[in-house]
Amino acid sequence: MNDWTTSHDRVLAQRNAEGWMFLIEAARDLRTTGAIAPSGTALARALTEPVRTQAPRPLAVLEAGAGTGPVTRALIPQLSRGSRLDIVEANPRFAARLRHLVTTHPHLAARPAQVTVHQTYVEQLDTDQRYDVIVSGLPLTNFTPVQVERIMDRYLELLHPGGTLTYFAYLGTRRARALAASRAEARRHAAVDEIMAAYQRTYATGRWTVWANLPPACVWHLQRPLLSAEHPRPEPQFDGTRP
Repeated sequence: MNDWTTSHDRVLAQRNAEGWMFLIEAARDLRTTGAIAPSGTALARALTEPVRTQAPRPLAVLEAGAGTGPVTRALIPQLSRGSRLDIVEANPRFAARLRHLVTTHPHLAARPAQVTVHQTYVEQLDTDQRYDVIVSGLPLTNFTPVQVERIMDRYLELLHPGGTLTYFAYLGTRRARALAASRAEARRHAAVDEIMAAYQRTYATGRWTVWANLPPACVWHLQRPLLSAEHPRPEPQFDGTRP
């Protein structure tokens, strides 16, 4: 058996293990897990694009809602010397897996302190650090409108002026929920969509559709303004659907 086959089999085994872990955690709490499968390679690449485009400049990077670490594994090789990565994950089982990833990743063997895992919610992250890039894997459409406002406010607070927030949303979720969910759930989802649309109108610098993901997803890049120390609060244009 050659090295390529061994490496390929190891990757497949890792992906299978992550898939099962995601299914188990989704069964426990789909709202906070947010998916039934980890992010694919194409989605991870789109989410980490702002880090690659700014290399080799040292960057402060935050990843929120890292899950089992598919995006983390895409981020770590992009970290130049002098960069740091803080990972926030509230799920204790995911957090433990991420700590194992960090301690065993070959790129971090000579600089293990470059990456830190925080088991907490991003709104409760206790730090004075400001970040050049925030990569969000949080399932925003699964939260209440109030929670989404708090998370987005915190993201903008944590960004340097000119810093980039990158996040994704699965395509077609609003239509699917409208067909299958209760009226209250459909209204909640529509309200979150309106909030995010307001942030997109105010801060968006790019949008990409990643068809090579299961399910397909849309990736957004939002930028905190350079000139203003205080970020303006976007005004959602509700149509009476907010609960």
